Amino acid sequence: MGKTAWIIGGTGLVGQQLVDQALRHAQYDRVVMLVRKRKELDHPKLEQQEIDFAKLADYEFAMQGDDVFCCLGTTQKKAGSQQAFRLVDHDYPLYVARTAKMQGARSFLIITAMGASVHSSIFYSRVKGELEQHLKELGLNALHIFRPSLLTGNRTEHRSGEKYAAKLFQVINFLLVGPLRKYRSIDAAVVARAMLHTANESVSDVSIYGSDQIAELGKA
Repeated sequence: MGKTAWIIGGTGLVGQQLVDQALRHAQYDRVVMLVRKRKELDHPKLEQQEIDFAKLADYEFAMQGDDVFCCLGTTQKKAGSQQAFRLVDHDYPLYVARTAKMQGARSFLIITAMGASVHSSIFYSRVKGELEQHLKELGLNALHIFRPSLLTGNRTEHRSGEKYAAKLFQVINFLLVGPLRKYRSIDAAVVARAMLHTANESVSDVSIYGSDQIAELGKA
């Protein structure tokens, strides 16, 4: 019997790559997406469960699987307020992690951000740091935290700032060597490969991966 992968945030930049790669991965015979609205995807391994993220407790019984991948994330601009941003980037992932533990998941893997710290003066980074801290306190069977730098790839939503930054990094990436290598932009497909590799190879209780480590793990 193969494993079951649960993917939350499977319509985002990394999430889409993760779904695609998990469906082709030999270790998984079932891939479950938690989605607000069903997507036009069809695959014998794939299941889509429509949920209301504001009512996650209603779906606890269904979240049974081996590896849980969380790619939830938004921007403060899109969320509309700091409170709404915290709900999506902190509260929802934390609730999903608690549920994963309760249902006996083997591993929980999540994307946060480079610079995540509870001591950060930047609200975005501080929320990500608080999430990491609270996840560590849960006592999950295995917790893998990925902190990528600027993500590149084909987004379904328009983020002009990230689009311009991605173009800039295409020019300067080769200059970022040695200790600066971790600041290079990284493709979403590489992050997805790194997450799948870690889920199937690592046995560590708690691990945090910087962007340069992610790039190594996600080599094709």
